[in-house]
Formats: sequence, structure tokens, C-alpha cells
Amino acid sequence: MPDFAPLVVGIDVGGTKTHLRAFVGDVPVADHVRASSGWRPHDPVTAAGWLAALVADALPAGARPSAVAVGGHACETPRQCARIRDALQPHFDAPALVVGDAQLLVPAAGLDKGVGLVAGTGSVAVGRLPDGTAVQVGGWGAVLGDEGGAAGLVREAARAVWAAHDRGERPDALALGLVAALDVPEVPALGAALEKATDVSAEWGRHAPVVFTAAADGSALARTVIDEAGRSLAALVTRLAARGAAVDDVVVAGGTVLAQSELFDAFTVALADTLPSARAQPLRVPPVEGAVALARSLL
Repeated sequence: MPDFAPLVVGIDVGGTKTHLRAFVGDVPVADHVRASSGWRPHDPVTAAGWLAALVADALPAGARPSAVAVGGHACETPRQCARIRDALQPHFDAPALVVGDAQLLVPAAGLDKGVGLVAGTGSVAVGRLPDGTAVQVGGWGAVLGDEGGAAGLVREAARAVWAAHDRGERPDALALGLVAALDVPEVPALGAALEKATDVSAEWGRHAPVVFTAAADGSALARTVIDEAGRSLAALVTRLAARGAAVDDVVVAGGTVLAQSELFDAFTVALADTLPSARAQPLRVPPVEGAVALARSLL
């Protein structure tokens, strides 16, 4: 490894998995994926120690980073991210940056400005104000928000099914799919099944494919849930625009919206209605590329 070439490290800490890439100049020296278990973003010292251990495990022996950039799941405010960065700095004695993981999308797409929109298990959008301040909207968890994410889709599907039941309608494909997925005998039992979840986002979110299967089987309820989810995702971008963020480019990532074309299409239709100048594009590279780009910007 040449002594004169800077070693940059980019890390994407997702809700489920963590991806690290490192380069000396343009030469890759590490491409490491591991589970995100142990990531504690609300405990800066523990989070920094976890990141330092990850870097030590992934890099060649004796390698010292010249710059490190991290996009962290559930790193929700600039203050929280700054505290992790401050705790991380002594581990490397090199420039470091910590941001929320959604902030990786725009640089990963090779853009200088725009919106990063994630709809995976949850949903969130991030942008920057004219003075460069990062701003996040959404991402409030499955109980109160995360509309358009997997868990939010299941929550809203259950609400739609309950409302149809109260109207005296026969169970349709969406109702029958949820009853089967949650292993309950009838629609009224869905509430208790959902409420007993210990990890609400993960346990609700894993049933999201039921909504799309039901829509394909002709459920008008499921179709409405998907369309509303698309409008909710577009509303996140609209909120950023109202606060002055640049929204001409919207980079979209997340296992739910990119795996389900019906949701992506519902989002783009709603976005065109509310912000005709905004251009949505799915992210075609791993988000960790954004972390690498941010690390290079620190040199």
C-alpha cells in the first residue's frame, strides 16, 4: 500500500446490515458487509467504539484511515451525529463525518444536491437548506409514522381492512392475506396480533408483501393503501421543498419502494402532481458509495 496515497473509509450502517468500503486512491482495499447488531446510535461512545472495531476488522493490518465518513441508521439529528463523530475522532486521528444514512443517497448518485428518500422498513427523506444545513422529515417509526415504508403499509392495510369490516363488507384478498399472514382466525383478531409485536417495525414490516399480492389479486383496498403510501412519500419531498430544500433531483432507495414497482409508480405519479419539476431516480449503486464520496470530500 503506497504511503503517499490517502486511505478513505466509507460506512453505511443500515437497520439490518452494515457495508464498509475503503480505497487507497482509486484502488479498493476493503469491501466488508456484516450485521448491524450492536449499533447503538443513541450512545455516542458505544457507537464510536463499534465503528472503530468494524474498521479494524475490515482493513488490512496496520492500515490507518486518512478520512472516515459514516451514514448511520437512526442517527436522526445533526447534534446526535456530531456527538458520535466527536467520540469517533480519537480512534483515528483523522477527519471524520457522521450523518444519517439517508444522506448518503445524493452523493452516491453523483449529485451535489437533492433529496434522498428511503422507503424500506420505514420511510424518511433528507435534503439541505440553502445555507447547507441538513434537514430530515419523516422517519417517526411504525407506530406514529413511516408512511410508505413496509411497516406503515401493513398498519394502513390493517386499518383499511378493519374499516371494511365495520362497514359490513366481506373479507377481500387483503383481509384474507393479513389474516393468514398473522395466523389469526378472523379480521377482528388482527389488532391483538399486531399489538403483541416486540419489534414493531420489523415484525409488521415483514408482512408488507401481502399488500402487493392482494393488489395483484384485485383488492381495491390494497390498491388504495399503495396509492396513499405513494402520496405520503411524495408529501415528504413536498415538505422539504416548503422549507427551502433543493428538490429537483430525488434519489430513491429502500428495499420496499425499489422491490415493488407499484409503490414506486404511485410515488412518482403523486410527485409529478405536487412537484412537477422534481425528477425521481432509483439509486443504482450501494449507498456506501455515498459514504466513500463524503470521505473523499474530507481530504
